[in-house]
Amino acid sequence: MEDLHSVVVVGASLAGLRAAETLRRDGYDGDLVLVGAETHLPYDRPPLSKQLLTGEWDVDRIWHRDPAKYGELGVELVLGRRAAALDGTRGTVTLDDGSTLAFDGLVIATGATPRHLPGTPPLEGVHTLRTLDDALAIRGALTASPRVAVVGAGFIGSEVAAGCRHHGVDVTVVEALPVPLAHILGEEMGRACAALHADHGVAVRCGVGVDGFVGDRRVEGIRLADGSLVPADLVVVGVGVTPETAWLEGSEVVLANGVVVDATCATAVPGIVAAGDVARWRSGRYGTDLRVEHWTNAAEQGRAAAKRLLGGPGVAPYDPVPFFWSDQYDTTIQFAGHARGGDRVEVVHGSVEERSFVALYGGASDVTAVLGFGQPRLVNQYRRLLTDGAGWDAALAFAASR
Repeated sequence: MEDLHSVVVVGASLAGLRAAETLRRDGYDGDLVLVGAETHLPYDRPPLSKQLLTGEWDVDRIWHRDPAKYGELGVELVLGRRAAALDGTRGTVTLDDGSTLAFDGLVIATGATPRHLPGTPPLEGVHTLRTLDDALAIRGALTASPRVAVVGAGFIGSEVAAGCRHHGVDVTVVEALPVPLAHILGEEMGRACAALHADHGVAVRCGVGVDGFVGDRRVEGIRLADGSLVPADLVVVGVGVTPETAWLEGSEVVLANGVVVDATCATAVPGIVAAGDVARWRSGRYGTDLRVEHWTNAAEQGRAAAKRLLGGPGVAPYDPVPFFWSDQYDTTIQFAGHARGGDRVEVVHGSVEERSFVALYGGASDVTAVLGFGQPRLVNQYRRLLTDGAGWDAALAFAASR
């Protein structure tokens, strides 16, 4: 830490803010700059597609930190500015206004940006949801009681569908996969997700892609690959995100579906770490590369990246059990672990038909993941078992005892 006098955190995200807070908490007293592409202070993203979209919360409930308490953190805020380039050798970040920031420690926490469908025309009424401004624009559009089409039945798309349905509007979800979330949850549990939408009056069209948009100045519908038309006055596209790394192209940082870091969150460039949606690392626990786009990882990895800057290469490796949740309608869906293609799935509590259950994923002897619908207490208990490396027999014995 004696060689660390000026730290720049690029990304006013959860990961970026947790890194800044950890630096101060663990004794760093040098210069600290937090750069954010948006003009807003760091805010919580999960409510954007949940409580903020439904209108249950207003903006003042989503700040990560009391706006009046940034002075206590001793951080210089540079908001409304994007990072444009990195020179790791000289230790400088160039911003989009041409100014530069010098550093001897850098945290990359620029997150991800929504994907767009190829050939999407600039029609009014077509949205993505990633930022606070996106959420407020969609919520405002819902006051006109539009017909809504959501493209993509992943977690963001599903939460948007649920949030829109809360306003009493007609909603159609279009998903190219045969069932929602099959690549994460498998087909059986993906069908449970589709059934949850149907329970609440949402039309789900699976196994068909989007061929184009209908409308002149404003969207009037989406044309599907099978030739059918879904009328819509409001379209929300939720087909995933890509890591925000364009500003790092040509730099010394290694890029491959994100910023490549080691088990301690360090890049190949001394003094530069990365965390959150943008970071990709090799998990010793699962023996595979991971890039996790969820709240818990952003918070935990932001802290881990800061500790790596302060403690050097001898810090403990970052090797968590991934965890995320999704609130849809009146159901909380939770998933912990990292399922593999071909894992067996066994419901050990409740029933899929009642939309209240816990299912385990695994192989012949190991448990790789747990999924819960409306069972937060049990999922948290199985999450601890996963962290401890419990096998299949131990997990079944635990299930039998509950």
